[in-house]
Amino acid sequence: MASPYENNKGLSYPLTKMNFKVSVANVEGSAAFSQVTGIDATVDVIEFRQGNANSLAPVKIPGLVKHGNITLRFGYTLDSAFKTWIQECVSETRGEIPRNDVQIELIDINGGSPQTLATAITGTRVWLLTNAWVTKYTGPELDAKTSDVAMESVELAYEELVIPN
Repeated sequence: MASPYENNKGLSYPLTKMNFKVSVANVEGSAAFSQVTGIDATVDVIEFRQGNANSLAPVKIPGLVKHGNITLRFGYTLDSAFKTWIQECVSETRGEIPRNDVQIELIDINGGSPQTLATAITGTRVWLLTNAWVTKYTGPELDAKTSDVAMESVELAYEELVIPN
């Protein structure tokens, strides 16, 4: 029997990017995010050539792995736990910066719209950012002539990226 996620030729449909859940460890009731950007990893290339090599071309070997910062955009929220974590990270008077693991899950709705609200990470399509902390906070743009949602954003730095398979 064919899976409900397959089309009539037996090919699986790709996942859409519009349904996802972000969870921050040790921060209860995180904000609901409307956009996540910047998930990437880059490996430096080190070129090396020995002086007595027969080839004039250098050998390329992998170097350090680097990660860009993640940007999370969300509607202005009154969630005190998430705002407290932001404040602890970007405050001028602070002690140790609180680092938390962040999970970003892509939710599969190919079988139809979700029947219940996603409240926990359940899938295997989860990017894990280890030891993340807020490096930048941007408040909402305020304009009395528009009725747009007040959007905030935070930029997170992190040490390691675990990519889903």
